[in-house]
Amino acid sequence: MRILLFAALAVAAVPAQVLAADLTVTVRTPAGEAVANAVVTVAPPGVAPGTPIRFPWAYSVAQHNIAFDPFVQIVPVGSEVSFPNRDNVRHHVYSFSAVKRFELKLYGHDETRSVRFDQAGVVALGCNIHDQMLAYIVVVDTPFAARTGADGVAVIHGLPAGSAPMTVWQPFMKTLKNQQTRAITVPASGGHEAVVADLRPAPMGGMKH
Repeated sequence: MRILLFAALAVAAVPAQVLAADLTVTVRTPAGEAVANAVVTVAPPGVAPGTPIRFPWAYSVAQHNIAFDPFVQIVPVGSEVSFPNRDNVRHHVYSFSAVKRFELKLYGHDETRSVRFDQAGVVALGCNIHDQMLAYIVVVDTPFAARTGADGVAVIHGLPAGSAPMTVWQPFMKTLKNQQTRAITVPASGGHEAVVADLRPAPMGGMKH
């Protein structure tokens, strides 16, 4: 009896947040077409502000074939993002976004520049030399973020089970701030959310990657 009581107390002492699950999010248009380059973020309660965030991909936006690659990049607040030039022409990268205004004046093949992003939000990128070049950096303050691929699917791993707000952003979404937010409940066994996103036509040069 004493052993059983001790075991029960040990289980009760484990925070619910350690029960982690995977969340799969599928984003499609009203016509059922897959939506790529949608950023899904989840902000569960109990995640302490300032918790270090590290994603498994490089914090980089290259210039390649007169386009930015990737078209949408996710980075955590406080990260340094590199902008390598893989083209044989010079580029002049800039952003007028309120989240981060910057300008990387003309630089050539195999040269790189970097910028630190210290505020959460969306940063639109352009090139002063090539007007068709367009890309976005989504700076997040949650470790639970993922981008949909060509199949319209994003998977967030290790999400604490329970209720939390989920936001889906896509640069051409026909909503306020190009996003939609809703409350979700993720079971310990994992969950799936289906999102319908109506999109505006992409401008020339958009959504290549």
